[in-house]
Amino acid sequence: MQSVDEIFVETEDHMKKSIIKIEDDLSAIRTGKATPALLDSVRVDYYGTSVPLKQIASIAIPDSSLITVQPWEKPLAAEIVKAIQSANIGLNPQEEGGFIRIPLPSLTEERRQDLVKTVKEMVEDGKIAIRNIRREANEKLKKLEKAHEISEDDFYRYEEDIQKITNESVEEFDKISEVKEKEILQF
Repeated sequence: MQSVDEIFVETEDHMKKSIIKIEDDLSAIRTGKATPALLDSVRVDYYGTSVPLKQIASIAIPDSSLITVQPWEKPLAAEIVKAIQSANIGLNPQEEGGFIRIPLPSLTEERRQDLVKTVKEMVEDGKIAIRNIRREANEKLKKLEKAHEISEDDFYRYEEDIQKITNESVEEFDKISEVKEKEILQF
């Protein structure tokens, strides 16, 4: 059986990982500003193996509405263009002599509202994950109490401490959501 300290360490670790995952997931949402993270999901066929784009090309952001991709091997440019188009991320790459330019069209107000809705859904999923982590920690504490390894008073005190960690994580999600929504709605 885990000790109380192990339960707290594991709970905090799981909650931090949930926050990091949501931050990573949200970085792939287009905000109207160019970012290399928009291409993180793109995988290219590289001599029969599917590899992430960033492993076979350099990605640059010359301005806020343009992404450029420079393959390390010129013949890969056509494969990269095909991979970006088939990734279904709403980008239209243009190849020019082994160099790829990806202009970002400005977002419509309707599309911005859809993206905000998506962000809220993703953040809510993250909050659900946090609450599940809290529930698991409380169940472990309850087992310790039933095994008479901690007193009932200790159980309630530890439960409050777990709730404080949960509240901090939920607040972090709210901050992340607020920042991303402002980014999306910014013209």
